[in-house]
Amino acid sequence: MQENLRPETMERITNIDLANAFIEEQVEAVRAQVGNKKVLLALSGGVDSSVVAALLIKAIGKQLISVHVNHGLMRKDESENVIKLFKDELDANLIYVDATDRFLNLLAGVSDPEQKRKIIGKEFIEVFADEARKLEGVEFLAQGTIYPDILESVKQAEGKKAVKSHHNVGGLPEDLKFELVEPLKFLYKDEVRVVGEALGLPHAMVYRQPFPGPGLGVRCLGAITRDRLEALREADAILREEFDNCGLAEKVWQYFIAVPDIKSVGVKEESRYEGWPAIIRAVNTKDAMTATIEEIPYEILHKITHRITHEVNGINRVLLDLTPKPIGTIEWE
Repeated sequence: MQENLRPETMERITNIDLANAFIEEQVEAVRAQVGNKKVLLALSGGVDSSVVAALLIKAIGKQLISVHVNHGLMRKDESENVIKLFKDELDANLIYVDATDRFLNLLAGVSDPEQKRKIIGKEFIEVFADEARKLEGVEFLAQGTIYPDILESVKQAEGKKAVKSHHNVGGLPEDLKFELVEPLKFLYKDEVRVVGEALGLPHAMVYRQPFPGPGLGVRCLGAITRDRLEALREADAILREEFDNCGLAEKVWQYFIAVPDIKSVGVKEESRYEGWPAIIRAVNTKDAMTATIEEIPYEILHKITHRITHEVNGINRVLLDLTPKPIGTIEWE
């Protein structure tokens, strides 16, 4: 991957002092770029968009309009928690959009990962455009783009194929008049967290489990169906609950369940039972460019397996992914 996209003069943000200097610089840059206009923010509630929200609130206050889109691909209770945190606790200017049917209808029958990402990304832009048409004075779209997103999306000069596209990289369609605001686009994930701490965000938010823009859409492998998506959501909730209970949540950078579009034969209540496998992936990384596998004690794996296979309808096996990055990417799709 090329590394010269990031400004050569930019120092790695490794402590609060450097983060404060970065924040001051970006606050000035945002104010100069935006003026007295309004900004729409794609607020997923993840680390990147949360830090962007806090930074922009510091820079332009109520000029920021945060839009949280529930595309039906969120983790269990995710949207409810985002609304509670940002609207009730942080007093953000928040618009909630339930676009579940809109996204899932477009994704019906689509199995190619890149096509799914592009559909989700394009529809995000369309949803924001719809919301913008209801408002006055909105000329900017803020995004939580970070440096690994750019590196993985850019086709390299030597002809290497891009790893994957990201819904928050590449700008807007020509017919949309928004100008992008991307204050984190040259930061790695670990730097984003330091900036979040400097902004005074809660520890739980700053170190929140990473979640891809396409959400469970790239973890419900292959063509998405509502029943398999719901099984994935429930299995993922069990994994996160058990990681919280045993202390792995703070130790592991990213952990999740992926459910492929395949079935195997099992036995349930002495009868044949066909179900999907749930694949556990748990990795550690500092910059999201490489990742190592976290070892999970067998007693924890056995408990997770028992709960998922007994509590989640449609899943009859639990598998463990031991592949580092590279050769595997962090997400399956």
